[in-house]
Amino acid sequence: MLMKRLIDLHIHSNLSDGDLSPKEIIDRAVSNGVSTIAIADHDTICAYGDELFDYAKEKNIQIIKAVEISTKYHGKGIHVLGYNFNINNKELTDKLYTIRNARHIYLHDVASKLDNYGYTVNVEKLDKIDAVSKSHIATDVIENISNHDLLLKDFSHIPSKGEFIETIMNEGCPCYVEKETITPTLASKLIKDANGKVILAHPVAYKYEDGLTDDEILNLVKEMNADGIEANYIYIDKDNNKINEVEHWNNFAKNNNLITTIGSDFHNNDNIHPDIGLVNEDIKLNDNEIDTIIDNILN
Repeated sequence: MLMKRLIDLHIHSNLSDGDLSPKEIIDRAVSNGVSTIAIADHDTICAYGDELFDYAKEKNIQIIKAVEISTKYHGKGIHVLGYNFNINNKELTDKLYTIRNARHIYLHDVASKLDNYGYTVNVEKLDKIDAVSKSHIATDVIENISNHDLLLKDFSHIPSKGEFIETIMNEGCPCYVEKETITPTLASKLIKDANGKVILAHPVAYKYEDGLTDDEILNLVKEMNADGIEANYIYIDKDNNKINEVEHWNNFAKNNNLITTIGSDFHNNDNIHPDIGLVNEDIKLNDNEIDTIIDNILN
């Protein structure tokens, strides 16, 4: 019996907020039977060097260069995926450096607010993370035993990092800090000017987290001149409910002449979120669909 062919174009390494190194991601991809991957770290392309490409070739893994750029759109956090771009494009690399640096300014500002609120944050440790994120900060707070009493007071249980972020750190919450960012349109232009393809990451998330309608998401896609959307994506909400709207978003893409991609958004193996290759999810793409996705990204 032939093994099902698998690809995964949205994976995070420990160079942003994932747990695995780029090489470990390749090893897990091999273990999961995944043939094509893209490491789409937040606002950094540091994973992509000769050593990684050589290791991928040795393991017979196809790598497509990717990045996930953090942007703001009418006060909403929107993530823009770029694929198959020139990693030596100076305008893109300079802007990514600026965005990453803004992450550390944000870290210090939000840590001050969290401290005033009563939570302890290990800023020195977090400052060593190149692409430090809300996820890193929330995890640090939750795992610090000195914060447990306040966590129990605020939540009546120890929350997940997603729950902590959405309750304490996001816009409208007590420890919200606005981070310097760029618009989806500018992120798209940077990627296209570097000869890459632009994909709106996980539109399903903006529906459930931000209340955006399909029409609003379509307007966003048009405004940023995106090539497509990440339609094949399993959304896990803050209460760890699994939401599969793959069919809906593939129809959305077809009806609006958009290409589609597939991604696990893998950060770590928590037995809740999709694993690399979405091997633990009910998403079935045939060889023709997979070829189409890869061809659309590469050509």
